Amino acid sequence: MDIISILIAIAVGLASGFGLSLAYKSSLKSQKNDIDRDRERLMEDARREAENIKKDASLSAKEIVYQAKSEAEKEIRERTKESNQLDKRLRQKEETLEKKIDQAEKREHELSRREKEFNNRDKALSEKENQYSQLVKDQILILERISGISSDEAKNELFKRIEEETRFESAKLAKKIEDEAKEQSEKKAKEIISVAIQRYSSDYVADATVSAVSLPGDEMKGRIIGREGRNIRSFEAATGVDLLVDDTPELVTLSAHDPVRREVARVALERLVTDGRIHPTRIEEVVEKVKKEIDATIREEGEKAVFDLGLSGVHPEIIKVIGRLKYRTSYGQNVLQHSKEVAYLAGMMAGEMGVDTKLAKRGGLLHDIGKAIDHEVEGSHQEIGATLAKKYGENEKVINAILAHHGEVDPICVESALVAAGDALSAARPGVRRESIENYLKRLEKLEELAMSFNGVEKCYAIQAGREIRIIVKPEHMPDDACTAVSRDLARKIESEMSYPGQIKVTVIRESRFVDYAK
Repeated sequence: MDIISILIAIAVGLASGFGLSLAYKSSLKSQKNDIDRDRERLMEDARREAENIKKDASLSAKEIVYQAKSEAEKEIRERTKESNQLDKRLRQKEETLEKKIDQAEKREHELSRREKEFNNRDKALSEKENQYSQLVKDQILILERISGISSDEAKNELFKRIEEETRFESAKLAKKIEDEAKEQSEKKAKEIISVAIQRYSSDYVADATVSAVSLPGDEMKGRIIGREGRNIRSFEAATGVDLLVDDTPELVTLSAHDPVRREVARVALERLVTDGRIHPTRIEEVVEKVKKEIDATIREEGEKAVFDLGLSGVHPEIIKVIGRLKYRTSYGQNVLQHSKEVAYLAGMMAGEMGVDTKLAKRGGLLHDIGKAIDHEVEGSHQEIGATLAKKYGENEKVINAILAHHGEVDPICVESALVAAGDALSAARPGVRRESIENYLKRLEKLEELAMSFNGVEKCYAIQAGREIRIIVKPEHMPDDACTAVSRDLARKIESEMSYPGQIKVTVIRESRFVDYAK
């Protein structure tokens, strides 16, 4: 029973599967037919659309061809019109050219006719010129025979007279121009300098470095010397300064080329004398302490000078050298005070002229820094200062101001010239410098000696404390125009051969006197 049921079930399953298979095949066939119909419909739509596109493209192409044809026809018409106009202009130009050719031919005939006439006239003129030349030669021969000199000699004499007159007139003109230029330049320079001097005020005399120390009594000299001179030897070894103890009552003298060392020795000795304890150990302690104080003072003085002048970017080593100038003097004038004064004056004049005031002040402050170490390094203080400034990166114009402030080199900028002017002003103020009577007399003698070295000089006098030289020339040996050259040449010679503060005025006097007596 079970087997029959199973078989029946299998049979029923197979029949069902077959039926389902047939139904599935029928469904697939139906779907295939639908797909075929859709495909045919899509293809039909595609054909219709392609035909529409083809029609549209054909119409567009026809329209483009029509437009192109229209534009081509229009361009052809325009080209034809332009060609006609060009032909017309060419015909007009051709007619004009033919007319000009006719006119040129006529002119050519006229020029040929005139050329023949000109040749005839030229021939006649040449004949007349030959006749004139012969007449001139005859006249020259007659004049030479009458005057007794040849034409070449007469020409030379005439040229010589013209040259003398021209030279005299040119000398007068040159003197007039030079006088006018000097008058204007001196007037403007005096205005600038007077304004700078009026704006700047300073004490006339700066303090000089003191190299003598007062003592409370002569018994202190023995204590300074010490047993067998040990105290004075210790003091000299510690300071590097010579201590001179002589018969001068209550006074000892300090001697050293280095002004800073001399100042250290002066302060240290004054403190030792005040304290009363003088022995080698105490001397070394005091000297070492004073050195540190002086170094601090030097740095402070340098910084103060730079700050007062409103400068920036100055190298610290340069600042220390500036501070050392506090203890350096020149002709009794404190060099730091002088440098600050030159900086102020140069800056004020730069402001009046509208140039770089900072640069002028910087050059003025640094122009004498070489004097701070000139006892340690060989060379002039200008060269030493310029080398020092270059070493620490100073501006080329500042270096030139240092080198040029005594005229050893030419200034490359206005500020360098102003520094030199400020230096001369600071040194030339009354009472600001001291010099020995011997040097003063030597300068006057040298001044008069240079003046007498010129030919035609009769007498000369150095006046106004050597600030002016007056020269009296022989009028028969020196004309007026030569006096200008003498004053100029003497001024240049004084500048190149002498050293002097301020400036020296050169005056040349030429005077003629005619005296007779009625009896």
